[in-house]
Amino acid sequence: MNSDRWLDQDAGPVVRPYTVTRGRTRPRGDALDLIVVLESTGIPVSPRLRLDPEHRLLLGLCQKPITFADLASEVDLPVGVVRVLVDDLRDENLLRVLRPTPTGDRPDELVLRKLLHGLRAL
Repeated sequence: MNSDRWLDQDAGPVVRPYTVTRGRTRPRGDALDLIVVLESTGIPVSPRLRLDPEHRLLLGLCQKPITFADLASEVDLPVGVVRVLVDDLRDENLLRVLRPTPTGDRPDELVLRKLLHGLRAL
């Protein structure tokens, strides 16, 4: 058996991301744009919930508001995998997704405040 078939020279290992998402390739919920802001809800992780290390890493990075694009750039995982993992955390009510609500030309004030707070923290 050729062990190279599980390795793509350009993309790297193909099995691990698939196993991290438990075989899912798409989020169950709404699609996540690169510009949405993610934030931890602050709800403690239930002892019944067994989070993978990748879930815990993403949750830790979302303690402060962070855009999906910035979050994906912080971890060594494909964007599609990060989308599925964020969706898992959102399903468990551990992450909230802040989207600007279309009200004419005015962006959502809550999103702007959280973005400003995150920029000031830099």
